[in-house]
Amino acid sequence: MSKRRSFLKSATVLGAATLLHQTSWGNESFAKTKVKPKKLSPGDTIGLVAPGFAIKLEELYLAVDTLEKMGFKTFYTDRIKGNYGYFSNTDEERAADLNEMFANPDIDAILCARGGYGCTRILGMLDYDAIEENPKALIGFSDITALINTIYKKTGLVGFHGPVGKTLDDEYSKDYFRKVLMEPQEILPIKNAILKDPKQYRNSEYYRYTITPGVAQGELIGGSLTLVTAMIGTPYELDFTDKLVFLEDVEEAPYRMDRMLTQLSEVDSFVKAKGIIFGVCKGCDRKRTTENFTLREVIMDRISPLNIPAVYGMSFGHIPQNSTLPIGIEASFNAYKKQLRLLEAAVSQ
Repeated sequence: MSKRRSFLKSATVLGAATLLHQTSWGNESFAKTKVKPKKLSPGDTIGLVAPGFAIKLEELYLAVDTLEKMGFKTFYTDRIKGNYGYFSNTDEERAADLNEMFANPDIDAILCARGGYGCTRILGMLDYDAIEENPKALIGFSDITALINTIYKKTGLVGFHGPVGKTLDDEYSKDYFRKVLMEPQEILPIKNAILKDPKQYRNSEYYRYTITPGVAQGELIGGSLTLVTAMIGTPYELDFTDKLVFLEDVEEAPYRMDRMLTQLSEVDSFVKAKGIIFGVCKGCDRKRTTENFTLREVIMDRISPLNIPAVYGMSFGHIPQNSTLPIGIEASFNAYKKQLRLLEAAVSQ
């Protein structure tokens, strides 16, 4: 049977397979073997999806232009151009787009064109059988946190917390995209970006500091603090035990960060994490007043009592310099030196 016919056959059973998964998974936890997607090479085709908020056409075309200049071919369906309230399309259509991208043998990797709310609404509609049978890199950040962590939990497939299509045009971001996805190495230091913009290095949100000193090693999981917290108490809740947990957020006032970190600190598995790594929480700091705390005060107050090696200010998040961090890959972390190293290749040769 040809690859094309296999794709068509697979696409016709997406809905039925999805329903089976909704009933078979429930709240149970299954240990899956880690699966690494194949490395990307020039000439590969990257499928673009918008599983959350609607994307503007100029943002879509910017993503296409950036990827093509990097040597890739691109593909997207008309679903990505839809508009259903604040979503790019209905839940069913957004899920179908992602399912078909995995099932389509002509697609080598999937890049989310943008983030935005909506990914948690489609987790129960994904065809995890098709994803497991057609492993390929899924890349994105922000609300894409829900997708890459859930897919790893359900299938063992390594996903990538990295730039979305509309933010990939930064040189630092492209550099780590290439290093992680195209140039697999057994040991890869994730070096922080050199801040050249005065608006950044004078901004307290970009300051790098140790919360709790120490060294740790474990698998990387995490992403958006809002999404990580939103999945608590659901079948998609992350298990932080013995993991290196990386977190970031955007435009959340200190009291809201306080609330989410307080909730996390009450999760049994979170206090068993090996390390906690904050990126840049852009737009989350406020001036210290008698009626307000700073972002740093909140983070220190909530995280330091856990006595887990922790740091703030690494180069990832809703910022131009967004490194690519693979979910499920073993890494080492030195909180005092603010160093993170991947200890295995994230993609297969």
